[in-house]
Amino acid sequence: MRVSSKQTALDMSVGTRDTKKKRNHKYLKQNIPLYIMLAPAILCFVIFKYAPMGGIVLAFKDYSFWDGIWGSPWVGFKHFDYLFNNPQGWKIIRNTFVLSLLSFIGFPFPIMVALMLNEVRKMWFKKMVQTLLYLPHFLSWVIVGGIFITLFSQDSGMVNDILDKLIGERYPFLYKPFTWIAVYLSSGIWKEAGFSAIIYLAALTTIDPSLYESTAIDGAGKWRQVWHVSLPGIRPTIILLLILGIGRVMEVGFDHIYVMQNRVVADISEVISTYTFKTGIQGGEFGVPAAMGLFESLVGFVLVLSANSIARKFNQSLW
Repeated sequence: MRVSSKQTALDMSVGTRDTKKKRNHKYLKQNIPLYIMLAPAILCFVIFKYAPMGGIVLAFKDYSFWDGIWGSPWVGFKHFDYLFNNPQGWKIIRNTFVLSLLSFIGFPFPIMVALMLNEVRKMWFKKMVQTLLYLPHFLSWVIVGGIFITLFSQDSGMVNDILDKLIGERYPFLYKPFTWIAVYLSSGIWKEAGFSAIIYLAALTTIDPSLYESTAIDGAGKWRQVWHVSLPGIRPTIILLLILGIGRVMEVGFDHIYVMQNRVVADISEVISTYTFKTGIQGGEFGVPAAMGLFESLVGFVLVLSANSIARKFNQSLW
């Protein structure tokens, strides 16, 4: 009886395993078109995201074109010593961190745009506003930077023309640190807030309409419905995007800042991405920029882990 029961259990285990294999094979066969559609995205990540990681070795080598990556001599942490013992290196890291941190000022704007659009009942008006808000996202930073530089130009900018008529003076917005940062941040908000609101609008559509009806019956106005229904409903999305944003806290986009910076405000506008371009691509020095880029990635990795551990306490973590 014991042998028979063991044999029966073994047969059942084998049968279950075969059933799972058949089910997995059937599932794979049914989803072959989806995997084919996913293949280009995976290939893109492998080629442009994972393969370039081999260039990390440049941070530990004295690279030269003649010797190549693998033929160049190892120098260990020489470039890191130069980076952290050089006042310019610390200034660039500080600028990157400060500008990235200040960019979080624009984080609530897509949420507010999505909440306001969600309350619009006239579809023609809603679509028109959405189109106008989404449009700047599809403009390159060269165009957006040119628009804001033209608007705030000290000589012929429209803003200074208005100031000249009102108070008889012009102000160098693009040549003062505080106002340059304000123009830089506002240009980023203007360009991306509308398009970023799409994610929150999609999250708002998942909220059960009966919740709004219940709060309306209880006498809640629009503001209370937004506070007690809409915001809690999209809270997981907000936390998810916040964690992802924290991971990029040391990453400032090259196009945006390169187009708008100038020599007068170089002390606050020189960041890791622009320094890497000027020193590495234009100057032919790859060791220190590679070390700086690796340091930037490590800081972002630590921040993502920290933000996720904090979110886990509120049951909103990514993993």
